[in-house]
Amino acid sequence: MSASIEKNVTVPRRVAIVGTGVIGCGWAVRALAAGAEVVAYDTDIETARRRLADTIDIAWPSMEKRGLAARADRQNWRVTDDLDDAVAHADLVQENVPEQLELKQEVLSNIDGATPPDTLIGSSTSGIKPTDLAAGCGHAPERIFVAHPFNPVYLLPLVELVGGDATTPETLDAAQAVYRGLGMRPLVVRREIEGHIADRLMEALWREALHLVNDGVATTEEIDAAVVYGAGLRWSLMGTFLTFHLAGGEQGMRHMLEQFGPALKLPWTKLEAPELTNTLIERVVAGCEHQAAGRSIAELEHRRDAFLTDLLALVEQYWPESERLPGRI
Repeated sequence: MSASIEKNVTVPRRVAIVGTGVIGCGWAVRALAAGAEVVAYDTDIETARRRLADTIDIAWPSMEKRGLAARADRQNWRVTDDLDDAVAHADLVQENVPEQLELKQEVLSNIDGATPPDTLIGSSTSGIKPTDLAAGCGHAPERIFVAHPFNPVYLLPLVELVGGDATTPETLDAAQAVYRGLGMRPLVVRREIEGHIADRLMEALWREALHLVNDGVATTEEIDAAVVYGAGLRWSLMGTFLTFHLAGGEQGMRHMLEQFGPALKLPWTKLEAPELTNTLIERVVAGCEHQAAGRSIAELEHRRDAFLTDLLALVEQYWPESERLPGRI
């Protein structure tokens, strides 16, 4: 791989983005800010160019505030409808096509056949297991893995790395270094499971939130307020377990489980999602439109990005020294 390496951080010189939806464009911005060249593949070149240019316009002020790599160039990208051209000389290929197993298998098989065996191939899938994704890859399946980011990709640092049956430890080591080079915080999932880690946690909260709306307990705005002004503030620093550890006082988690553990047996939550009836759909949609208060998606994205940029700057001050990454983001 042709790249600069420092303290287990590898900055890729070229990143291939396969699929230019919201996630693909987010990856492209992150790669550009890190100083990489981006070649994006999409069957609709003009639409892809427009989407990518718009995303860069929205995201770049936040990237400048976060700090750009010395080689960062917001113009250092192009779009092609030739997959071989897109991936041939990439250090990292990031696949972002729609969440359909057969489609992803076909695309990944084509990428596998068009790249040297040392090219890293990550899939942005939010739920499919990497062994299933690589089922049709006969060239070098050992370098294929899940690299699941979070929206907006250019700001949120977490990327879940999941290896399949064929994925080698060397691949995951190299992947960690590359994603650190993109300013991310890789989390290696110990074994593959549908939905990985973070999405399974978010889905549990999402299902319970839908039940609360469906049962008339709360509106979408009230539920969001419960997260934003309560648990969400703590989670941004401590997560779930350390938050509950503090809830146990001087004895920590042991006392917390002794005191509140029995409540876990109470029927407070509903694990299965409610049926998405027309009534529930309309309640959720109306609630979200009320919360948006006439603001466009672009306006809400600007607000979100400005907040996340400031929040990251604050939270990073409290990260342990061992968890801080060298470099700009």
